[in-house]
Amino acid sequence: MENEQILKTQGLPQGFVWGAVKAGIKVSGNADVAVAVAAKGANGAAMFTKNQVVAAPVTVGRRHMASTGGRVSVVLVNAGNANCATGQPGVDACVQTCVAAAERFHCIFDEVFPSSTGIIGVPFPAEKVLAVLPELEQVMGATPEHADSFAQAIMTTDTKMKVARASVDVDGVEVRIFGVAKGAGMIHPQLGGPVGPAHATMLVYLFSDIAAESEQLRGLLEPAVERSFNSISIDGDTSTNDTVLLLASGASGVKLDARTQEPFANALKLVCGSLAYQIVDDGEGVGHVVTLHITGARTEAEAKQIAKAIAHSPLCKTAWSSADPNWGRLLAAAGYSGVAFDPALVNITIGAQPVFELGVRSAAFQKEAAHAEMQARDYTITIDLGLGEAECRFLTCDLTEEYVRINADYSS
Repeated sequence: MENEQILKTQGLPQGFVWGAVKAGIKVSGNADVAVAVAAKGANGAAMFTKNQVVAAPVTVGRRHMASTGGRVSVVLVNAGNANCATGQPGVDACVQTCVAAAERFHCIFDEVFPSSTGIIGVPFPAEKVLAVLPELEQVMGATPEHADSFAQAIMTTDTKMKVARASVDVDGVEVRIFGVAKGAGMIHPQLGGPVGPAHATMLVYLFSDIAAESEQLRGLLEPAVERSFNSISIDGDTSTNDTVLLLASGASGVKLDARTQEPFANALKLVCGSLAYQIVDDGEGVGHVVTLHITGARTEAEAKQIAKAIAHSPLCKTAWSSADPNWGRLLAAAGYSGVAFDPALVNITIGAQPVFELGVRSAAFQKEAAHAEMQARDYTITIDLGLGEAECRFLTCDLTEEYVRINADYSS
């Protein structure tokens, strides 16, 4: 797609360096500790999982964002161990790595933002992270290769790194956004604000060189997340570690104000949308990426409620894996979603093929034609409820034998 090409060819934001090394946390032996450093600091906004069970870095990250007012100088990420369900020792180990990173990269310890991804319930090997901090300092840089090394090191069951870039021209000055994500399973993000109740995961880091306060960034991040990361699901499982972090170094010299807010917000939404799509497209065992376009709803929230019921239905997801146009499963899932509607008003199309119209199978329904639509890698199912003007788009996928195989063996 043209937009995808644009997203991947822009320059990197100023004010950041990236790097990654092998610490021996991943069983594969691949790079597993990554760092992003803003030498002059950055203002940030974060959203975390709403799961009641949260990993130690989420607890510590929330605390740090609150104590600094959103000021971040170092992002420290490890893959291969989620540091979740590890009790107080896990929190202490996370703090220990933050203190050491702060000393190494010359900032106060609560300006270090930690993240972890990997297996839940395994004691966190802080000593392995501490041992590679000197090496990390030596390999950091501001080139695309350095940024890509960060993106690759945070992967777990991902098969490819996920990056997106965009820029905004302001009076001849280029303001840049660079986004990095990981996630292929345990993906149904339900992200909320930085303060809330206390394995594979979704992690997203958004770097920009615009000059903005943390409160301004929060105002832009929440709507961007709601229609991207909060509108996707691979398997319906919400991780204990899900995190989205937006940072602004200010190095471009361009301020986020009334004139620049809209174009910057649009660029941010573009990057978030691209990363969200890449996560689903690289989902564990995914054969088909399915966009659920729910229209004619009373509210956007009700449209999303129906989309989630369908996206999380094993019957719907397995039908998609074999390109079976079983529209009855779609209608049934919508029916138990908790949203009130009249089936006699509903229309369903798969791709361009009408399959259900106003309470009965469409007279134009052609099973083979609908089957052919569903054999595409990427297609849309549209459900019009006939109730109002609200709508949503929700990105999901099929459920395959490969997904079962990956997750049956994940901890072994």
